[in-house]
Amino acid sequence: MDKILLNEMEFYGYHGVFQEENKLGQRFRVSVELHVDLQKSGRSDQLEDSVNYAEVYSIAKSVVEGEPKNLVEALAEEISSRILSTFDIVKSCKITLIKPDPPIPGHYQSVAVEINRSR
Repeated sequence: MDKILLNEMEFYGYHGVFQEENKLGQRFRVSVELHVDLQKSGRSDQLEDSVNYAEVYSIAKSVVEGEPKNLVEALAEEISSRILSTFDIVKSCKITLIKPDPPIPGHYQSVAVEINRSR
């Protein structure tokens, strides 16, 4: 299956289980991998035969910058659900949601969840 990739889109949101996270907010990075048959769009060279990347970006942005949630799992789930309901051409998607600065003591690059959803 062909893929469309949107890598490490960065947004600011107010998600987390701790009150400080909901008040102060933090950065989140989202990567989206869409599994799509791109043969038709590759031949037609028409956007209507593919997925509009700007719309995918807008979906991710509206979820992450929207209503606060406790878990990044819930953010990833909502992004995948909106993508699959918006684009019939998308057969499945992988969403990676990265929380670079969680309030967890220790030394690490980030924490993240990755989900795979399909029709």
